[in-house]
Amino acid sequence: MNRTEKLRKGLEALHIEAALIFEPHNIYYMTGFKGGEGCAVITKDKAYLTTDFRYIEQAQKESPDWEIVRVDNPSKDLSGFIEGLGIKYVGFEEEFVSFSTYTNLKGSMKGIELVPLNGLIEDIRRVKDEEEIKNIAKAQSLAEEALTYVKSMIRPGITERQLALELEFYIKKKGASGLSFDTIVASGLRSSLPHGQPTDKAVEEGDFVTIDFGIIWDWYCSDMTRTYAVGKISDKQREIYDVVLEAQLTALEGTKAGMTGADVDKLARDVIEKHGYGEYFGHGLGHGVGLQIHELPMVNRRGTKPLQENSIITCEPGIYIPGLGGVRIEDILVVKDNGILNLTHIGKKLEIL
Repeated sequence: MNRTEKLRKGLEALHIEAALIFEPHNIYYMTGFKGGEGCAVITKDKAYLTTDFRYIEQAQKESPDWEIVRVDNPSKDLSGFIEGLGIKYVGFEEEFVSFSTYTNLKGSMKGIELVPLNGLIEDIRRVKDEEEIKNIAKAQSLAEEALTYVKSMIRPGITERQLALELEFYIKKKGASGLSFDTIVASGLRSSLPHGQPTDKAVEEGDFVTIDFGIIWDWYCSDMTRTYAVGKISDKQREIYDVVLEAQLTALEGTKAGMTGADVDKLARDVIEKHGYGEYFGHGLGHGVGLQIHELPMVNRRGTKPLQENSIITCEPGIYIPGLGGVRIEDILVVKDNGILNLTHIGKKLEIL
Protein backbone atom coordinates (compact mmCIF):
# COMPACT_ATOMS: atom_id res chain seq x y z
CA MET A 1 0.00 0.00 0.00
CA ASN A 2 1.54 3.33 -1.06
CA ARG A 3 1.38 6.57 0.92
CA THR A 4 -1.64 7.96 -0.92
CA GLU A 5 -3.59 4.74 -0.37
CA LYS A 6 -2.70 4.78 3.34
CA LEU A 7 -3.92 8.36 3.61
CA ARG A 8 -7.17 7.57 1.80
CA LYS A 9 -7.78 4.64 4.13
CA GLY A 10 -7.25 6.95 7.09
CA LEU A 11 -9.60 9.56 5.63
CA GLU A 12 -12.27 6.93 5.18
CA ALA A 13 -11.95 5.93 8.83
CA LEU A 14 -12.42 9.58 9.85
CA HIS A 15 -15.38 10.01 7.45
CA ILE A 16 -13.50 12.75 5.58
CA GLU A 17 -13.79 13.09 1.80
CA ALA A 18 -10.52 14.89 1.10
CA ALA A 19 -7.33 16.21 2.71
CA LEU A 20 -5.65 19.58 2.29
CA ILE A 21 -1.92 19.33 2.93
CA PHE A 22 0.00 22.56 3.47
CA GLU A 23 2.94 21.56 5.68
CA PRO A 24 6.04 21.42 3.39
CA HIS A 25 7.43 18.16 4.81
CA ASN A 26 4.05 16.49 4.43
CA ILE A 27 3.73 17.80 0.87
CA TYR A 28 7.14 16.35 0.03
CA TYR A 29 6.30 13.06 1.76
CA MET A 30 3.10 12.62 -0.21
CA THR A 31 4.07 14.11 -3.59
CA GLY A 32 7.86 14.36 -3.92
CA PHE A 33 7.55 18.11 -4.54
CA LYS A 34 10.41 20.01 -2.91
CA GLY A 35 9.24 23.57 -3.60
CA GLY A 36 7.51 23.94 -0.25
CA GLU A 37 4.84 26.30 -1.58
CA GLY A 38 1.33 25.14 -2.33
CA CYS A 39 -1.22 22.59 -1.22
CA ALA A 40 -1.70 18.91 -1.97
CA VAL A 41 -5.37 17.95 -2.31
CA ILE A 42 -6.25 14.27 -2.06
CA THR A 43 -9.77 12.95 -2.59
CA LYS A 44 -10.96 9.35 -2.68
CA ASP A 45 -10.02 9.04 -6.36
CA LYS A 46 -7.96 12.11 -7.34
CA ALA A 47 -4.63 13.66 -6.36
CA TYR A 48 -3.89 17.30 -7.07
CA LEU A 49 -0.90 19.51 -6.28
CA THR A 50 -1.63 23.22 -6.34
CA THR A 51 1.17 25.78 -6.52
CA ASP A 52 1.88 29.15 -8.06
CA PHE A 53 3.56 30.17 -11.32
CA ARG A 54 7.09 29.98 -9.86
CA TYR A 55 6.90 26.24 -9.18
CA ILE A 56 4.71 24.79 -11.94
CA GLU A 57 7.58 23.38 -13.98
CA GLN A 58 9.32 22.02 -10.90
CA ALA A 59 6.12 20.40 -9.66
CA GLN A 60 5.52 18.73 -13.03
CA LYS A 61 8.99 17.16 -12.89
CA GLU A 62 8.98 16.15 -9.23
CA SER A 63 5.35 15.00 -8.98
CA PRO A 64 4.56 13.35 -12.34
CA ASP A 65 1.71 11.25 -10.95
CA TRP A 66 -0.14 14.26 -9.57
CA GLU A 67 -2.37 16.65 -11.47
CA ILE A 68 -0.70 20.06 -11.17
CA VAL A 69 -3.07 22.98 -10.67
CA ARG A 70 -1.88 26.57 -10.89
CA VAL A 71 -3.06 28.66 -7.95
CA ASP A 72 -1.53 32.14 -7.80
CA ASN A 73 -3.94 33.55 -5.20
CA PRO A 74 -4.48 30.85 -2.54
CA SER A 75 -7.02 32.79 -0.51
CA LYS A 76 -9.27 33.04 -3.59
CA ASP A 77 -8.31 30.49 -6.22
CA LEU A 78 -7.73 27.55 -3.87
CA SER A 79 -11.16 27.94 -2.31
CA GLY A 80 -12.79 28.02 -5.73
CA PHE A 81 -10.90 24.93 -6.82
CA ILE A 82 -11.93 22.97 -3.73
CA GLU A 83 -15.57 24.05 -4.11
CA GLY A 84 -15.49 22.68 -7.64
CA LEU A 85 -14.63 19.19 -6.37
CA GLY A 86 -18.16 18.71 -5.05
CA ILE A 87 -17.16 17.53 -1.58
CA LYS A 88 -18.39 18.54 1.86
CA TYR A 89 -15.97 17.29 4.55
CA VAL A 90 -12.34 18.36 4.07
CA GLY A 91 -9.49 17.54 6.45
CA PHE A 92 -6.74 20.00 7.33
CA GLU A 93 -3.53 19.91 9.41
CA GLU A 94 -4.72 21.57 12.59
CA GLU A 95 -1.20 21.60 14.08
CA PHE A 96 0.19 23.58 11.14
CA VAL A 97 -2.50 25.67 9.47
CA SER A 98 -2.55 29.22 10.85
CA PHE A 99 -5.71 30.76 12.24
CA SER A 100 -5.81 33.28 9.39
CA THR A 101 -5.55 30.54 6.73
CA TYR A 102 -8.24 28.55 8.49
CA THR A 103 -10.62 31.50 8.73
CA ASN A 104 -9.97 32.51 5.10
CA LEU A 105 -10.75 29.01 3.87
CA LYS A 106 -13.76 28.58 6.14
CA GLY A 107 -15.17 31.93 5.12
CA SER A 108 -14.71 31.48 1.39
CA MET A 109 -15.76 27.84 0.89
CA LYS A 110 -19.52 27.59 0.94
CA GLY A 111 -21.07 24.34 2.07
CA ILE A 112 -17.72 22.78 3.01
CA GLU A 113 -16.82 21.78 6.56
CA LEU A 114 -13.16 21.81 7.65
CA VAL A 115 -12.29 18.84 9.86
CA PRO A 116 -8.99 18.28 11.75
CA LEU A 117 -6.88 15.42 10.38
CA ASN A 118 -5.79 14.52 13.93
CA GLY A 119 -2.16 13.96 12.93
CA LEU A 120 -3.07 11.35 10.30
CA ILE A 121 -0.12 12.05 7.99
CA GLU A 122 2.35 12.26 10.86
CA ASP A 123 1.08 8.91 12.09
CA ILE A 124 1.70 7.36 8.67
CA ARG A 125 5.19 8.89 8.64
CA ARG A 126 6.20 7.13 11.86
CA VAL A 127 7.12 3.94 9.92
CA LYS A 128 9.97 4.40 7.42
CA ASP A 129 10.43 2.63 4.12
CA GLU A 130 13.72 1.35 2.75
CA GLU A 131 14.60 4.58 0.93
CA GLU A 132 13.91 6.71 4.00
CA ILE A 133 16.11 4.50 6.18
CA LYS A 134 18.85 4.71 3.56
CA ASN A 135 18.76 8.52 3.57
CA ILE A 136 18.84 8.74 7.36
CA ALA A 137 21.72 6.26 7.49
CA LYS A 138 23.60 8.39 4.94
CA ALA A 139 22.98 11.51 7.00
CA GLN A 140 24.21 9.76 10.12
CA SER A 141 27.32 8.42 8.40
CA LEU A 142 28.31 11.89 7.22
CA ALA A 143 27.61 13.33 10.68
CA GLU A 144 29.98 10.80 12.22
CA GLU A 145 32.62 11.69 9.66
CA ALA A 146 32.23 15.36 10.59
CA LEU A 147 32.39 14.68 14.33
CA THR A 148 35.54 12.59 13.92
CA TYR A 149 37.12 15.51 12.07
CA VAL A 150 36.09 18.09 14.67
CA LYS A 151 36.98 15.90 17.65
CA SER A 152 40.64 16.27 16.71
CA MET A 153 40.28 20.04 17.33
CA ILE A 154 38.92 19.72 20.88
CA ARG A 155 41.63 21.07 23.15
CA PRO A 156 42.05 23.86 25.70
CA GLY A 157 41.62 27.26 24.08
CA ILE A 158 39.23 26.42 21.26
CA THR A 159 35.77 27.92 21.74
CA GLU A 160 32.39 26.23 21.60
CA ARG A 161 31.42 28.48 18.71
CA GLN A 162 34.51 27.51 16.72
CA LEU A 163 33.70 23.81 17.11
CA ALA A 164 30.11 24.37 15.96
CA LEU A 165 31.23 26.37 12.92
CA GLU A 166 33.77 23.71 11.93
CA LEU A 167 31.04 21.06 12.03
CA GLU A 168 28.72 23.10 9.84
CA PHE A 169 31.44 23.96 7.34
CA TYR A 170 32.48 20.31 7.06
CA ILE A 171 29.02 18.87 6.45
CA LYS A 172 28.10 21.49 3.85
CA LYS A 173 31.40 20.99 2.05
CA LYS A 174 30.51 17.29 1.86
CA GLY A 175 27.10 17.90 0.29
CA ALA A 176 24.62 18.04 3.16
CA SER A 177 21.84 20.56 2.68
CA GLY A 178 22.04 21.81 6.23
CA LEU A 179 21.76 21.05 9.91
CA SER A 180 18.83 19.18 11.46
CA PHE A 181 18.76 21.79 14.25
CA ASP A 182 21.04 24.41 15.78
CA THR A 183 24.17 22.58 16.91
CA ILE A 184 24.62 22.20 20.66
CA VAL A 185 28.15 22.60 22.01
CA ALA A 186 28.40 23.02 25.78
CA SER A 187 31.60 22.71 27.80
CA GLY A 188 32.62 22.80 31.44
CA LEU A 189 29.87 23.92 33.82
CA ARG A 190 27.74 24.76 30.77
CA SER A 191 27.52 21.05 29.90
CA SER A 192 24.75 20.82 32.51
CA LEU A 193 22.56 22.72 30.01
CA PRO A 194 20.77 20.03 27.93
CA HIS A 195 20.32 22.49 25.04
CA GLY A 196 23.31 24.74 25.63
CA GLN A 197 23.95 26.82 22.51
CA PRO A 198 27.61 27.43 21.60
CA THR A 199 29.22 30.55 23.01
CA ASP A 200 32.66 32.12 22.96
CA LYS A 201 33.60 30.16 26.08
CA ALA A 202 36.94 28.45 25.59
CA VAL A 203 37.38 24.78 26.41
CA GLU A 204 39.47 24.24 29.55
CA GLU A 205 41.33 21.40 31.24
CA GLY A 206 38.91 19.22 33.17
CA ASP A 207 35.90 20.11 31.03
CA PHE A 208 33.25 17.86 29.67
CA VAL A 209 32.42 18.90 26.09
CA THR A 210 28.98 17.81 24.89
CA ILE A 211 28.26 18.02 21.16
CA ASP A 212 24.75 17.31 19.90
CA PHE A 213 24.01 17.84 16.23
CA GLY A 214 22.49 16.35 13.10
CA ILE A 215 22.50 16.93 9.38
CA ILE A 216 19.94 16.87 6.60
CA TRP A 217 20.55 14.63 3.62
CA ASP A 218 17.94 14.67 0.86
CA TRP A 219 15.37 16.06 3.33
CA TYR A 220 16.06 13.45 6.04
CA CYS A 221 17.61 14.18 9.41
CA SER A 222 20.23 12.56 11.60
CA ASP A 223 20.82 13.17 15.31
CA MET A 224 23.54 12.14 17.77
CA THR A 225 25.33 13.32 20.88
CA ARG A 226 28.75 12.56 22.27
CA THR A 227 30.40 13.88 25.42
CA TYR A 228 34.18 14.10 25.63
CA ALA A 229 36.51 14.88 28.52
CA VAL A 230 39.46 17.24 28.21
CA GLY A 231 42.48 16.54 30.41
CA LYS A 232 42.13 15.21 33.93
CA ILE A 233 38.55 14.87 35.21
CA SER A 234 37.19 14.15 38.66
CA ASP A 235 35.96 10.82 39.96
CA LYS A 236 32.45 12.30 40.08
CA GLN A 237 32.58 13.24 36.40
CA ARG A 238 33.75 9.75 35.51
CA GLU A 239 30.97 8.25 37.59
CA ILE A 240 28.17 10.16 35.89
CA TYR A 241 29.59 9.30 32.48
CA ASP A 242 29.61 5.61 33.39
CA VAL A 243 26.01 5.78 34.67
CA VAL A 244 24.76 7.44 31.48
CA LEU A 245 26.55 4.87 29.35
CA GLU A 246 25.11 2.01 31.40
CA ALA A 247 21.63 3.49 31.03
CA GLN A 248 21.99 3.84 27.28
CA LEU A 249 23.39 0.34 26.76
CA THR A 250 20.57 -1.10 28.87
CA ALA A 251 17.96 0.65 26.74
CA LEU A 252 19.64 -0.38 23.49
CA GLU A 253 19.67 -4.00 24.59
CA GLY A 254 16.02 -4.04 25.62
CA THR A 255 14.30 -1.98 22.92
CA LYS A 256 12.15 -3.74 20.32
CA ALA A 257 8.91 -3.27 18.40
CA GLY A 258 5.77 -3.71 20.47
CA MET A 259 7.12 -1.86 23.48
CA THR A 260 5.66 1.57 24.16
CA GLY A 261 7.80 4.67 24.21
CA ALA A 262 7.25 4.79 27.96
CA ASP A 263 8.54 1.21 28.29
CA VAL A 264 11.75 2.12 26.49
CA ASP A 265 12.17 5.32 28.49
CA LYS A 266 11.88 3.32 31.71
CA LEU A 267 14.72 0.98 30.74
CA ALA A 268 17.22 3.83 30.90
CA ARG A 269 15.50 5.86 33.62
CA ASP A 270 15.55 2.94 36.06
CA VAL A 271 19.34 2.69 35.74
CA ILE A 272 19.87 6.39 36.36
CA GLU A 273 17.47 6.38 39.32
CA LYS A 274 19.14 3.27 40.76
CA HIS A 275 22.41 5.20 40.97
CA GLY A 276 20.73 8.16 42.66
CA TYR A 277 20.69 10.61 39.74
CA GLY A 278 17.02 10.47 38.78
CA GLU A 279 16.39 14.15 39.55
CA TYR A 280 19.12 15.09 37.07
CA PHE A 281 17.51 13.32 34.10
CA GLY A 282 14.59 15.58 33.34
CA HIS A 283 13.85 14.96 29.66
CA GLY A 284 12.51 12.00 27.74
CA LEU A 285 14.81 9.24 26.54
CA GLY A 286 14.32 10.02 22.86
CA HIS A 287 12.05 10.91 19.97
CA GLY A 288 11.22 9.91 16.45
CA VAL A 289 13.38 11.22 13.59
CA GLY A 290 12.68 11.48 9.88
CA LEU A 291 11.83 14.42 7.67
CA GLN A 292 11.84 16.45 10.89
CA ILE A 293 14.15 16.19 13.84
CA HIS A 294 11.27 15.64 16.27
CA GLU A 295 8.39 13.52 15.07
CA LEU A 296 6.48 10.41 16.05
CA PRO A 297 6.83 8.06 17.80
CA MET A 298 7.11 9.51 21.30
CA VAL A 299 9.86 7.91 23.39
CA ASN A 300 9.20 9.28 26.85
CA ARG A 301 6.88 8.74 29.78
CA ARG A 302 3.94 10.01 27.68
CA GLY A 303 4.63 7.53 24.86
CA THR A 304 1.68 5.17 25.23
CA LYS A 305 1.61 3.73 21.69
CA PRO A 306 3.60 0.60 20.79
CA LEU A 307 6.68 1.17 18.65
CA GLN A 308 6.34 -0.30 15.16
CA GLU A 309 8.99 -2.05 13.13
CA ASN A 310 11.04 0.40 11.04
CA SER A 311 10.25 3.38 13.21
CA ILE A 312 13.40 5.45 13.73
CA ILE A 313 14.07 6.82 17.20
CA THR A 314 16.87 8.29 19.28
CA CYS A 315 18.15 6.94 22.56
CA GLU A 316 19.74 9.78 24.55
CA PRO A 317 19.86 9.48 28.33
CA GLY A 318 21.65 12.22 30.22
CA ILE A 319 22.64 13.50 33.64
CA TYR A 320 22.92 17.26 34.19
CA ILE A 321 24.20 18.60 37.51
CA PRO A 322 24.36 22.38 37.95
CA GLY A 323 27.75 23.46 39.22
CA LEU A 324 29.43 20.27 37.98
CA GLY A 325 28.46 19.62 34.37
CA GLY A 326 26.57 17.07 32.36
CA VAL A 327 26.79 14.05 30.08
CA ARG A 328 24.54 12.90 27.25
CA ILE A 329 25.12 9.99 24.88
CA GLU A 330 22.78 9.63 21.90
CA ASP A 331 22.41 7.07 19.12
CA ILE A 332 19.84 6.87 16.32
CA LEU A 333 18.10 3.51 15.90
CA VAL A 334 15.81 1.58 13.58
CA VAL A 335 13.30 -0.35 15.68
CA LYS A 336 12.96 -4.01 14.70
CA ASP A 337 10.69 -6.82 15.85
CA ASN A 338 13.61 -8.57 17.56
CA GLY A 339 15.57 -5.54 18.76
CA ILE A 340 17.15 -2.53 17.10
CA LEU A 341 19.44 -1.70 14.19
CA ASN A 342 21.83 0.96 15.44
CA LEU A 343 22.71 3.47 12.71
CA THR A 344 25.33 5.08 14.97
CA HIS A 345 28.78 3.55 14.75
CA ILE A 346 31.08 6.11 16.34
CA GLY A 347 32.51 5.01 19.71
CA LYS A 348 30.96 5.94 23.03
CA LYS A 349 33.55 4.75 25.54
CA LEU A 350 34.77 7.72 27.60
CA GLU A 351 37.48 9.51 25.63
CA ILE A 352 39.86 11.87 27.41
CA LEU A 353 41.28 14.27 24.85
